[in-house]
Amino acid sequence: MADLTTKYLGMTLKNPFIVSSSSLTNSVEKIQRCEEAGAGAVVLKSLFEEQIYEEKIRAADDGLAAAYHTEAAEYIHQMSMNFGPEDYLGLIRGAKKLVKIPVIASLNCIAHEWWKDYALRIQKAGADALELNISFLIHDPEDASEEIEERVLKIVRAVAADLKIPVAVKIGPYYTNTARLVKKLQLKGAAGVVLFNRFYQVDIDTDTMELKPGYLLTPREEVTLALRWIALLAGRTKLSIAGSGGVYSGEDAVKYLLAGADAVQVCSALYKNRIEHLKTMTAEMNVWMKKKGFASIDDFRGKLAQGKKSDPESWERQQYIKALVGLE
Repeated sequence: MADLTTKYLGMTLKNPFIVSSSSLTNSVEKIQRCEEAGAGAVVLKSLFEEQIYEEKIRAADDGLAAAYHTEAAEYIHQMSMNFGPEDYLGLIRGAKKLVKIPVIASLNCIAHEWWKDYALRIQKAGADALELNISFLIHDPEDASEEIEERVLKIVRAVAADLKIPVAVKIGPYYTNTARLVKKLQLKGAAGVVLFNRFYQVDIDTDTMELKPGYLLTPREEVTLALRWIALLAGRTKLSIAGSGGVYSGEDAVKYLLAGADAVQVCSALYKNRIEHLKTMTAEMNVWMKKKGFASIDDFRGKLAQGKKSDPESWERQQYIKALVGLE
């Protein structure tokens, strides 16, 4: 058997497969199944800002309640009653008692004032790390790109300043210069970055002429979305890098590792094939490594990282030309 251990956020994982934040990790029982299936770590289902807000409303004055978005209030109230902030802390404590793999908490917020206090409570509950799932739904044409990035950096700075556990930042693919943002995230105290967050997809039902959810599972083809930036960043940042999107097999994960990722997050493949599919992916990675003669992940990690080349821009331009000229 090959050595599949890897380092992520300063933690040693038995393999690079991390079950990403989803309903697959919203209970201790499911987290145990992930461990039994061979997961290297889990990211808990995200706790949303609105759930924290709901808790404060129940404990605060009428002024705070009056400021709440009325159309969403009832839905958020029901969601928080089923799984609120205190339940989330209990999930962390329960998981830490029963599993040995790292348990990474996840917060999904918009306004920076909601992050800091709860991040400290998450740390106290025993989480091994914290993932900040930052997903602004930008729609205002007056929002400048630098202002949007500054909102992200403000969140990271506020959270990381007082935490002792490592902080990873999960961002989307639509920033003007991802490399510049990642550099700033490191300066603000982040320990890692997850590329990329997949935002809610919208579709249209032409019969009812109404909006409906788009395809919920990440297509396998999306593995290529993050590969470019991971290959550019590996070797040029001290942050841990996790690839996310399109991992359905061991070889899909190998692509991320060859580009320079330290770990990969898996979700859609497990919805489609059940949690036990982790065993299959691990076996597939072992077979590939044996075939190529690699004894450990460190033997091939980053072999295709563009960031290690003296002129990555020229290299990428060459690949671009080759791809287009080769089209018939």
